[in-house]
Amino acid sequence: MKCRYASRIFIFALLFLILSCKDKVRKETIVYANDFDSASLVNIENGIITTYNGSSVLGRYNNGYFNVKLNDLPKHDLITITFDLYIHDNWDGNKTTPDGPDIWQMSVDDKIYINATFSNTNCPAGYFCSPQSYPFNYPNNYNNPKTGAYRTDLPGVCGIVGPNGTTQYKIEKTFVHTGNTLVLRCLDKLVQTNSTDPKCDESWSVDNISIKAITL
Repeated sequence: MKCRYASRIFIFALLFLILSCKDKVRKETIVYANDFDSASLVNIENGIITTYNGSSVLGRYNNGYFNVKLNDLPKHDLITITFDLYIHDNWDGNKTTPDGPDIWQMSVDDKIYINATFSNTNCPAGYFCSPQSYPFNYPNNYNNPKTGAYRTDLPGVCGIVGPNGTTQYKIEKTFVHTGNTLVLRCLDKLVQTNSTDPKCDESWSVDNISIKAITL
């Protein structure tokens, strides 16, 4: 009986190894890259370039969006998208009106890959602060403010939430994609009914966008 059980484990392990090695990366091609230092808005719809923390970024946006549109992509099986996302100032995460929820969204070809709230409060130990859904999608997750952040010590734009008013996130998504065109869309759905200067209260920007086509 033990031998039969052991042989089954061996067979399952062998199948797993075969399946996991089936797809190998044969070629990676960067089809779009932009750090915005040259102020280029090629392939970008609704692009805005500003300076943040001494560097050119795409943004700032408040209840706005941008699209990156690519044509004539090489033959591929997967796409990997990476960029830096900066959440500026007083985002309220999962709060309900009049202050939230504050949602940021990323889609490709109208398929939503990120639909998350961000909470940018500096939360002292022992205090309750508005949670965020990121790194998971809203509304079913409750995480501490700034969960998953790459940096939490960057200056805000308007200084509303103190010296560490901007949080940087490293966004990376890989997904199946075979079409010869692609539209990356990033947008926000911010709620600020009590703010006299919404863009100063809450905004966002991105930097270092890279889109890579992968052939298996």
